[in-house]
Amino acid sequence: MINGHGDDAYNYEGVRSDFSSNICPHASHQELMDFLASSSDIIDHYPEPEPLLLERMIAERHDMKPEQVIVTSGATEAIYLIAQAFRQKAVIPQPTFSEYEDACQLFPRKADVVSIKSGKQLSGKMLWLCNPNNPTGEVYDQLYIDRMMAEYEVVVIDQSYENYTNAHVMNPRWGARTPYSIQIHSMTKNYGVPGLRLGYITAHESLISRVRNYIRPWSVSSLAIEAGKYLLQHDELLCKPDLGEAQRLAEMLGNISGVFVEPSQTNFMLCRIVNHTAAELKDYLVKEYGMLIRDASNFEGLTLHHFRIAAQMPEENDALVNAVKTFMKKTHE
Repeated sequence: MINGHGDDAYNYEGVRSDFSSNICPHASHQELMDFLASSSDIIDHYPEPEPLLLERMIAERHDMKPEQVIVTSGATEAIYLIAQAFRQKAVIPQPTFSEYEDACQLFPRKADVVSIKSGKQLSGKMLWLCNPNNPTGEVYDQLYIDRMMAEYEVVVIDQSYENYTNAHVMNPRWGARTPYSIQIHSMTKNYGVPGLRLGYITAHESLISRVRNYIRPWSVSSLAIEAGKYLLQHDELLCKPDLGEAQRLAEMLGNISGVFVEPSQTNFMLCRIVNHTAAELKDYLVKEYGMLIRDASNFEGLTLHHFRIAAQMPEENDALVNAVKTFMKKTHE
């Protein structure tokens, strides 16, 4: 299971600015909370064993058939359900979200997990892609995905951050046209409510039927189901990060001597610091400034010097840049 992830503010005191989580910053959830408070009596009863009504609403939204949708308790449950349903030799380009490999190794009866550096090709039956990719912010283009679908029996495309980029990502209806791709979606990221744990899978009905055999009854809570129904009817609550501000932050950080920022098509970016570790920088920022960053050294293929940040409000971004500058100056004196 994942250890050392972002949004680990519970390990620290006095965190005022959280750059460690990729979720949209400072989204207002008051409207949703008011709705859930008015619906609190639903916790007196079991939810649907499977949230079929919510699945129908999602299918209608994407002009799909309900048989092409499965609602899950967050995108992570979707990952584990898919790994359990297929148990095939899995190829996972790195660095990426660690749960793909963890899930495939948990169900290894027929699976052989192979991690490769992004861009290299390797034979296998199943390919896992995070698109946009965490932690790099890279977006795979459709031509590449189409080529991978021709080479692998199944391509799993985790589109949890699909709303966090202006680049093209695969449309769920288009992706479900063929029995060679499975898409994962995160309502909790799209609406900035990760504590709710709500995601869904879209795919050709033959693949959905295979995954549905492994669903645990009542895995999605009543409150999450009602929240999902409400959010689908309130597009004004969708998160849309300020990518222009993210680019401004990337440029400011990249201008600091000893800090390197990788190109990103999202609101989050992978960085590297020289002569110091990411853990040292993280410890300094949280203790001195109440700023939390993501130590990315536990991503396979990265080093002790890699960290990830997600852009926040302009004044917070400016403060972060100044704090990193101070760290670099103090440690070189």
